[in-house]
Amino acid sequence: MAEVYLWVKSAHIVSFVAWMAAIFYLPRLYVYHADAKIGSELSETLKVMERKLLRVIMNPAMILTWGFGIWLVVLTGVGAPGGERWIHVKIGFVLLMTLFHAYLARIRRQFEQDKNTRSSKFYRGINEIPTILLIIIVLLAVVRPI
Repeated sequence: MAEVYLWVKSAHIVSFVAWMAAIFYLPRLYVYHADAKIGSELSETLKVMERKLLRVIMNPAMILTWGFGIWLVVLTGVGAPGGERWIHVKIGFVLLMTLFHAYLARIRRQFEQDKNTRSSKFYRGINEIPTILLIIIVLLAVVRPI
């Protein structure tokens, strides 16, 4: 059991790191895409990069993060009613990260259809959201303040 737990925990951490890397990078691509001329070679290249980042890295990494996280909860029983509150709060923030992920996917579809209406400054701003969520999620998992 202890060996399985360590493998699952490692897989959870690796998939979370991959998810975070992608969720940091996608809004950065949007910064450049917002300034690119519609129909330009740069705009079309960014569309391909955004689609591949979302579908090949970000979506699978999110699914694996959730899957391994649920497996950890089952293995440890940490999420049982009356158990430690930190895990419930952490799951809430991971849900917020998932909603942000879905929002980024929606934005990608707007860029794909050349219907973006936001500035590069807007995308620079929302690029801070996953950083804040990351800090909170890691602190909840490691420090367990509540």
